[in-house]
Amino acid sequence: MKAIQGNKFIKRAALACGALVACGTGVATLSSSAAFAQSAPQGEIVIPDDVKIFGNDNPNVRRATAVVNGAVITGTDVDQRLALILAANQGKISEEEQKRLRLQVLRNLIDETLQIQEAKAADVAVDDAEVEQSYARVASQNFNQNTQAMDAYLKRVGSSPDSLKRQIRGEMSWQRLLQRNVQPFVNVSDDEVNEVIDRLKAAKGTEEYRLGEIYLAATPDSQQQIFDNANQIMQQLRQGGSFVAYARQYSQASTAAVGGDLGWIRLAQLPNELGTAARDMQAGQLAGPIEIPGGYSILYLIDKRQVLTADPRDALLALKQISMEFPKGISEAQANARAESFAKTIQTAKGCGDVDKVAATIGAQVVANDQVKARDLPGPIQASILNLSPGETLPPFGSLTEGVRILMLCGRDDPQQVDSGPNFDQVMSQLEDDRINKRAQMYLRDLRRDAVIEYN
Repeated sequence: MKAIQGNKFIKRAALACGALVACGTGVATLSSSAAFAQSAPQGEIVIPDDVKIFGNDNPNVRRATAVVNGAVITGTDVDQRLALILAANQGKISEEEQKRLRLQVLRNLIDETLQIQEAKAADVAVDDAEVEQSYARVASQNFNQNTQAMDAYLKRVGSSPDSLKRQIRGEMSWQRLLQRNVQPFVNVSDDEVNEVIDRLKAAKGTEEYRLGEIYLAATPDSQQQIFDNANQIMQQLRQGGSFVAYARQYSQASTAAVGGDLGWIRLAQLPNELGTAARDMQAGQLAGPIEIPGGYSILYLIDKRQVLTADPRDALLALKQISMEFPKGISEAQANARAESFAKTIQTAKGCGDVDKVAATIGAQVVANDQVKARDLPGPIQASILNLSPGETLPPFGSLTEGVRILMLCGRDDPQQVDSGPNFDQVMSQLEDDRINKRAQMYLRDLRRDAVIEYN
């Protein structure tokens, strides 16, 4: 017989709020033990080694509707929320993947319903006006549109304003509930904060990583299925799928709300399996599925830097881009010859003050920008351009359709040396948020356990 205990692997919690709703200061914290009292004792779940399934257990035979404590989730609700994910991935999701995604969307809607219900039961209100204000902010900040254009866009992709507003209401309700029932009970001591600051100072110069993670929980019986699902996700991501969108919908870690972003961490803070994989990754690279205690993880390296050390990639560059279009119908061989001739001509320029005149002789266009951060440039270009001296250029790049381009470095302001890391209040806030998110995950787990759910 196998006894399944609680998952011993504690997921790293997010240090930020949900991506759709701008959070206020100090969103939630630890709650009193009464708030999370268990209605049933924790014990062992015993499963025979020679387990036999009675009846039809085809996971594909599921209807995407449910009634959660009396609240109905319709197939239309699922379709409209799924449409948002498909739009974020530009439709690059196979039919098989969409079937799995529908089940995940349904689970998310169930959690969202439980959160809204719990907030209402605790007399935590979110006014319609607040939801409309957040909706307008999402339209402006995330999509650079007004609400009318946003409404039209959502309908065009098969979703609806009501679907997005419901998600906003769910996030606001949950965060507000945590603020009231959890935050007042968080306690982080000064000694704990000072210990973290001391560790940061001792780690000065060592590397830290900003990672995204998609975590999929697995039991011994579901291990192969979860591994196959993780491989499917990896395949979709390699084909251009949005890591943030997949993390929000698939990841079972508390960081799902922020697109899987773990924030800046050192490898020692990760399980050995993840730390080993992340050590050799480059920015923009994926790794996984990686087996860890309790399931599988997919990692995405967003960036890396040295602790409390100035990063050369934070240098502010003054650049000039010289570009020239190719005639329509040009062959690749002809384009290569033109690019080589173009590069030789630009190299005759005596620095940035002379390049405009040289470019004009061959009909090339020049665009200047003196506010470019090196880290904002594509990865392959960053290291090369930081090795240039003013007036030097990178090799030409481009395509048959977009023409050929050359970057010339005109100046560089290096970042100032970092004298200190995060201050006392910042570290205190991070520790509080970490504990809040872990306790919020426990809170939601209790709501799921006690919910009455009917599937139609």
